[in-house]
Amino acid sequence: MEQEAGDADHHLPQGAEPAANAECVESAEPQAESHAGGVEDLVVVNEEAVEKLTEGLISHYLPQLQTSKRALQELTQNQVILLETLEQEITKFRECNTIIDLNSLFTEAKVYHNKLVNIRKEMITLHDKTSKLKKRALKLQQQRQREALEREQQRERELERERQLIAKPAKRT
Repeated sequence: MEQEAGDADHHLPQGAEPAANAECVESAEPQAESHAGGVEDLVVVNEEAVEKLTEGLISHYLPQLQTSKRALQELTQNQVILLETLEQEITKFRECNTIIDLNSLFTEAKVYHNKLVNIRKEMITLHDKTSKLKKRALKLQQQRQREALEREQQRERELERERQLIAKPAKRT
């Protein structure tokens, strides 16, 4: 049996020990044939040993995996929260840009309002000037008409005087 266990050790990696309840069976062929004929040795392992090794492996790594799973879930949750916060901040920045745009529109509207006020003042000034010019033109026209009327009247008087100065033949009675 020691021979069999010793022979079974050559199938295990270096530093590994065979399981206590594992059964190792070499092939039925003699060793000479296995080397010459190429038939490999078979290892049969007890199901209970496989079960216990599996449980040991799971019990060794499961707590770490569960801890990693919880950490990943927490990270995912934090990432979702971070994304929501980021979206809120982006919305705030967009609102700020909208406010800046509104401010620039109000500033522009104020500039155009001032231009309109200046144009209105200029139009009032021009209206006043044209009203004064119309009054002056009317006065000048009236004055020319008076002068023309006076000249006409003067001419008529002169004509009348000339008619009166023209010798009249005396009336015979």
